[in-house]
Amino acid sequence: MTWFESIVLGLVQGLTEFLPISSSAHLRLTAVAAGWRDPGAAFTAVTQIGTETAVLVYFRKDIARIITAWARSLVRKEARGNIDAKMGWLVIIGSVPIGVLGLTLKDYIEGPFRDLRLIACTLIGLAIVLALADRYAARNAERAEAAGRHRANRPVKDLDDLTVRDGLIYGLCQSLALIPGVSRSGATITGGLFLRYNRAAAARYSFLLAIPAVLASGAYELTEIGEPGSHVDWGPTILATVVAGLVGYAVIAWFMRFISTRSFMPFVIYRIALGLTVLALVWSGALDPFAGGVNG
Repeated sequence: MTWFESIVLGLVQGLTEFLPISSSAHLRLTAVAAGWRDPGAAFTAVTQIGTETAVLVYFRKDIARIITAWARSLVRKEARGNIDAKMGWLVIIGSVPIGVLGLTLKDYIEGPFRDLRLIACTLIGLAIVLALADRYAARNAERAEAAGRHRANRPVKDLDDLTVRDGLIYGLCQSLALIPGVSRSGATITGGLFLRYNRAAAARYSFLLAIPAVLASGAYELTEIGEPGSHVDWGPTILATVVAGLVGYAVIAWFMRFISTRSFMPFVIYRIALGLTVLALVWSGALDPFAGGVNG
């Protein structure tokens, strides 16, 4: 991998990690479009450390408060009812599914899951589900506004309403992102919308939930960088990670403002258009489904 490739791929990682369009799919497709070798699952996981660092910085006050309250709840029983302590436990619980499945499916993640046909289908499939979830969320928001303050059963939930059941469902949705094309944020936000959380709450928990999984995955894959037979070396990987983190921070700030007033339909349309384009190129023979090779 050249320095130029690392800069481009770092930009792509930073631009797409937090949007519901799948950063892993875009890294794969960018390499294919440029005629480069597949950067591989290990490179993707390590560069996500950069974007996750952006999450740590952007939500630093929330994270510090959650960690403090969670640590206090370990030794003080009365502190366990604190909403921040509860959030700490729910992030841990929600991280279990992707941790177990990530280790179980490692060989598939680095091989068959990088088939462009599968990526195209997951881009389209989640787009349809996201569109349905977005419509469902819009109807719930309208009901909430119409009900005003007097409502027995709130049609829209906030993070204060998060339960162990919901945390596990979020976690199962996040584990779908092991398949490139699904999108970690797209899957978890979709799950949150179907659970009746408002868009901002769904996105916020999605970002917090990703922290343990992404950092653990990146640390686990560090040993794969620079290994014999790999075309990905440490220098370009570090550069890509730094670029991804800087760009990712700006994207988080923009995305949190965007979803407070706008729907996810632009992302739905983009995912479907991209997925159909990839499928058309593969079916026409213009594109090999394993173009660029598979770099484990």
